[in-house]
Formats: sequence, structure tokens, C-alpha cells
Amino acid sequence: MTSKATTPEQYIQELPENRVEAITKLRRVINDNLPKGFKEEMSYGMIGYVVPHEIYPAGYHCTPKLPLPFMSFASQKNSVNFYHMGIYAKPELLNWFTTEYPKHCTAKLDMGKSCIRFKKLDQIPFELIAELVKKVSVADWIKCYESNFKR
Repeated sequence: MTSKATTPEQYIQELPENRVEAITKLRRVINDNLPKGFKEEMSYGMIGYVVPHEIYPAGYHCTPKLPLPFMSFASQKNSVNFYHMGIYAKPELLNWFTTEYPKHCTAKLDMGKSCIRFKKLDQIPFELIAELVKKVSVADWIKCYESNFKR
């Protein structure tokens, strides 16, 4: 369910009514805890957080005209999905998150490589996401990206 919205505000306006509160809160939690240098923008039809070209001119290796992606989230058909590339690229961060998750949420962790799916909106662990967002600075992400992904 990719959106054609051009701004995060427009994206939220297009959501089904039952998703607006959770998505708005998730966005606020991320923005309130986002390390300096990341930029919020629409990315791949989702609300995304990127390292802008002003900081990392090389951009994303797959499509250099795009800024370096880091996090995003989206309202999908059956869930709200939160994507965090740091979890995919940094095993210690994945370990921290999977250890902490049961302390914040009774729902079973539903996760792919970088995607965390929340099927019950009232069980999104906002405090845990706030902590996760704070854990990787722009400089940390660039270093990790260059050592793991860039060819």
C-alpha cells in the first residue's frame, strides 16, 4: 500500500480514521527522539528518515540521486510497519531490541530483517521505539552503511 503523498502531513490525512492516532503518535515519538542530521521526508511511499545529500553527497548506492535511507514507517493493509536499517545492519542493536521488546509489549515480536510489524495498534511500544531511534547517530549510520552495504 504505497502512498503517492508528497508530505508526511498529506500521508496522515489519507489514512483510514482508525490509523491516524497511532501513526501520528509514532511520527511524534520518532521526531522527538531523532538524532540531529536526519531529515524527515516521504521515501518509497512512506514517511521516512534519511541522511540528506548535504551531509552524505554520495546518496544511496542503489539510487545515488536519493538520500541515504535509515528509517521509515507505513500503514499497511494489516499492520503498521516500522523499518529500521540499523537493526538489519548492526547485530548488537538487533540483540538489544529483541531483548528489550518483551519488557515493553505482550504481543509476540513480528519482525523481518529490518521491518517490525504491529498488527494491534494499542500494542505499539512507543517508549521502546523512542529508545531505538536515539541509538544511532548520523555519523554512526554512515560508518555502518559504508562498512556493510556500500560497494
